[in-house]
Amino acid sequence: ARRYKDDIPEEVKSKRLTEIIDKQSKHSLQRSKEMIGQVVEVLVEGPSKRNPLDYCGRTSQNKMVIFPRENVEVGEYHQVLIKTCTSATLLGQLVGVQELVNA
Repeated sequence: ARRYKDDIPEEVKSKRLTEIIDKQSKHSLQRSKEMIGQVVEVLVEGPSKRNPLDYCGRTSQNKMVIFPRENVEVGEYHQVLIKTCTSATLLGQLVGVQELVNA
């Protein structure tokens, strides 16, 4: 590829990149919406960047999950019920063991 001249105008490259990013965002949002209502195991990473009253963590599929800060520690695994989402982030609520048994 390095032997060929780059004859694609920057505006065409930019348009193509924008199309790819838009498609990926729509696909990611669709995949995230499929997780609403599910309980997922989350490894707690620490406080959320946007709201210090929230914690963030990741699922085993590396999806970011934001949930209200409660009595949890960084490095622990907890069950989180996914309530809503964005294309890149799942938003949820911690679920207690008793709530899982009653579900």
